[in-house]
Amino acid sequence: MMLYKKVTALSILLFGFLLLNGCQENSRDQVLLTKESQLDIRSIQTRAFDTLDREATLRSVMSTLQDLSFVIEKADFVLGSVTGTKFFKDGAVHVPIKMTVIVRKRNKNQVLVRANAQYGISAIEEAAPYLDFFTNLEKSLFLTAHKVD
Repeated sequence: MMLYKKVTALSILLFGFLLLNGCQENSRDQVLLTKESQLDIRSIQTRAFDTLDREATLRSVMSTLQDLSFVIEKADFVLGSVTGTKFFKDGAVHVPIKMTVIVRKRNKNQVLVRANAQYGISAIEEAAPYLDFFTNLEKSLFLTAHKVD
């Protein structure tokens, strides 16, 4: 009788895991459902800046995200990535907005900054959030370059 209860409990647990796994979105299907071409989205998400100081750019990215009410979750200066999250109230539900920004050298005179934002589990394809981020980042980089606090 004891073995039967253990097998039943294990079966229920296994079924629960399978059920949760079945609810997961397929990222490949999600990419194929985008309205914009990947090239158009990448052009909205990416900007080049005339600086060689990748670390200062990463610090400006962090400051910009914080100014936009994001809480920094991860920052890796070796990889050149920063991830922040903020919550948007959608009715009675708070939906996370996550932004990951990658900074890498483009050539000997520039760094390339690419931002990727998600609303819940969906990629943000509209230009406005990226434009807002990059406008604020440009101001931050200008102020940093001219040593204005």
